[in-house]
Amino acid sequence: MFDKYIDFLNDLKLLYDRMDHAYGEISDAYGFHCAGCSDNCCLTRFFHHTLIEFLYLQKGFAGLDESLREAVRKEAEEVTEKVRQAEDSGIVPQIMCPLNKKGLCILYEYRPMICRLHGIPHEFAHPVRNKILGPGCHEFEKQCGETAYLEFNRTPFYQKMARLERGVRELTGITDKFKKTVAQMLVEDPEKIL
Repeated sequence: MFDKYIDFLNDLKLLYDRMDHAYGEISDAYGFHCAGCSDNCCLTRFFHHTLIEFLYLQKGFAGLDESLREAVRKEAEEVTEKVRQAEDSGIVPQIMCPLNKKGLCILYEYRPMICRLHGIPHEFAHPVRNKILGPGCHEFEKQCGETAYLEFNRTPFYQKMARLERGVRELTGITDKFKKTVAQMLVEDPEKIL
């Protein structure tokens, strides 16, 4: 099923590699290295908005051993339900991502963009609101809070991601918005979405 999208997925891998490299350079320059914290980003509810990242995550997920895949899918269903219940109660949920096993992501190579870029201060050139500055995470503030800002511009990554997403949407004909957590993406059957 992924063969139809292979060029887009290969381009996304290259984009992810560039993200990881740029993040690593700035993180090293700050002297910031995440070793985990109580405010673990894998407990944070992040929404992902691109079909291409869904496809890439599903490609990695399909490569897992069948028994592990089924266990993770079951856990993703449970996480999705717990998040729904928390939100219905007006609570912002903090539930561990079903891909986090013993503190490590089992699909680290396939993790979405925000999982790669979260943590250090950044900027984004918004087309309408000019430049938007984003803070580092709590752990960054603890380790490097007094350090002067080092430019980390996410704009080129977002622009390239948007071009890849546009190509996938043109190929599929899908125009509906996409907004899912990792757990929700793991529960979905890509054949039914695409």
